[in-house]
Amino acid sequence: MKQYLITLIPVMFLGLQQRVPEEHVTGMGSEWESVDAIKPQESQLKAQSLASNILSNYHYRKMELNDSVSSIIFDKYISSLDNGKLYFTQDDLKELEKFRYSFDDFIRQNQVAVPFDIYNLFRERYKERSAYIQELLGSNKSFDFMVDESLDTDRESAKWASNTDELNDVWRKYIKSEALDLKLTGKADTAIVSTLQNRYKTRDRALARIRSEQVFQTYYNSFSEIYDPHTSYMSPTTADRFNQDMSQSLEGIGAVLREDNNYIKIVDVVPGGPAYKGKQLKKDDRVIGVAQGDDGKIVDIVGWFVDDAVKLIKGPKGTVVRLQVLPADALAGTAPVEMRIVREKVKLEEQRSKKEIVSIKNGKNDRKVGVISIPLFYRDFGGAQSREKEFNSTTRDVKRQIEELKAENVEGIIIDLRNNGGGSLTEAISLTGLFITKGPVVQVRSSTGETDVESDNDGSITYDGPLVVMVNRFSASASEIFAAAIQDYKRGVIVGEKTFGKGTVQQMLDLNQMVPKESSQLGSLKLTTAKFYRINGSSTQIKGVMPDIELPTAFKPDEYGEASEKLALPWDQIASAAFTPVNKVNDKVVDLLINQYRGRLNTDDELKKLVSNLEAFKKARDNKTVSLKESVRKKEREEAEKKREALNQIGTEAELEEEEDESEEIVAAKVKKDVYLMESGRILADLITVAKEPEMAKTKKK
Repeated sequence: MKQYLITLIPVMFLGLQQRVPEEHVTGMGSEWESVDAIKPQESQLKAQSLASNILSNYHYRKMELNDSVSSIIFDKYISSLDNGKLYFTQDDLKELEKFRYSFDDFIRQNQVAVPFDIYNLFRERYKERSAYIQELLGSNKSFDFMVDESLDTDRESAKWASNTDELNDVWRKYIKSEALDLKLTGKADTAIVSTLQNRYKTRDRALARIRSEQVFQTYYNSFSEIYDPHTSYMSPTTADRFNQDMSQSLEGIGAVLREDNNYIKIVDVVPGGPAYKGKQLKKDDRVIGVAQGDDGKIVDIVGWFVDDAVKLIKGPKGTVVRLQVLPADALAGTAPVEMRIVREKVKLEEQRSKKEIVSIKNGKNDRKVGVISIPLFYRDFGGAQSREKEFNSTTRDVKRQIEELKAENVEGIIIDLRNNGGGSLTEAISLTGLFITKGPVVQVRSSTGETDVESDNDGSITYDGPLVVMVNRFSASASEIFAAAIQDYKRGVIVGEKTFGKGTVQQMLDLNQMVPKESSQLGSLKLTTAKFYRINGSSTQIKGVMPDIELPTAFKPDEYGEASEKLALPWDQIASAAFTPVNKVNDKVVDLLINQYRGRLNTDDELKKLVSNLEAFKKARDNKTVSLKESVRKKEREEAEKKREALNQIGTEAELEEEEDESEEIVAAKVKKDVYLMESGRILADLITVAKEPEMAKTKKK
């Protein structure tokens, strides 16, 4: 079997696609006067020529360079430089428009001069805005927070400013909004001005340190990412940092970070790390401040490079770091929250699957069910190759846990794959084999059109009882392959949300190895080379896995996941593999379970509250406008926090309570916060009842 490591977002890939800073420098004055225009280097022309040839011949998507492609590259490059439409004006865009249909020619002719000229124009506009900001903050005029005006924070749909005065007014409102945020935290006027001046001087210093390879990386990714969002070029510095000892990158809080619109954003929370265990940070949270210890002063990191932020966040094991965070689910204008985290090394054992037993009320019966949570599909490839007896393996651990649950006489099992971003394909296949005798699990189609069918061939089965698989929007890659196979074999019931929809495989290429005699450093290229398909022939790309029973969700269908990426590879279908469903569940059984679930939606207080709060939250999240009047903004914050807290009170984190008359592993299903797990348990209890009384499903009309 071919070995694949597939994840939702490969660690360290994201956040290394834009700019890589040098050492963070403090205490410097203005540096603009001494900075010359940034120019391309000969090595970048070699890298462009080689990478473009590889993409053309080996990427899964076959694409012809033409004017239509050039137009997309143009828009992406402008967006990568000024995605908030805060620097260029309409006049700038009119002047640059003459290059819209030339980028395909630049790539074919191996030219980069114009992209560098565009970047240098952006830098000039940045300098102009920087001068205006410092003038505004140094004018000794305090902001009037009694004026009834507002700021639209949705810059993606905004129009380009028609002139400099209009752009200045946008910036005035942004600075005023930031000042109001600081004022509402209790800062004095002088402290507010000082904080904002330092914040923007830090951004100035960061941009002044941008060098040629970062500009080329930004430009070239505007081209490479049109193939698909998981294809990217890494400059030599970026590639070197990616290849550093990964154990060092996991020290600290256990989170993967990247830059996003001047914020430091959480890309992923590493299973086993302190942030994961403390259930504080979540994917897409934004870190805006960092403090050392319990008494240290908060350092504002808005506008910082990710590497500079990491230096503050990382630290010796056992020490405390405090983070000021804007939660991912925060509504516009919400106040940041402070989180205290004790640094430590990520413990591999914390990444492994865990089991527990819960008791579910089902009519007059209490159903004893097992829950196995799998944070990722892990496999010690080195241990497996050297034939170690007890190498780390998801399948090995889950098999042992199933046997232990069977010894405890559970009546059904839940496999919890929520937020599982993937991992080893080998493990996804062998894990499926614990629930079926044997057969195909996934199909892998290469860029040449050849299709491999990957199968479980051991012929044994570990568990054949009632089974529920929990998924959510952040279950991806290997998680989707396992869930899809269980669904296609009709082996169990999939419950939760539509999954992420990442059905592609990436390969990393060191460009220097492509030309061994080359002395200059060329960087690396990550490109998509294969695609996954279910055994029924449907791709997991874009569509992901639709659950048999959909639970309430905070997300719109195209929000988050592969479907939110405009240039993602499309969904398609190939021939089905030869397989025989085991039919542990059928349409009538699923219909019966859905009807019982819908009945609870109308009667269960926690479910009704969840649905109500989700709807209110989604509606509030659509509002991107915040008031710049202090009294109104304060009220907006209070209302936003109430909505978020109401949702979190019935959120997704389990609080399982032990009962005195049960063993240590048996806990009551008073899952006060994890409504999703509680309802999945009820669905499993209904499935257990159907298994014991099959006539129930037979009499149910479709």
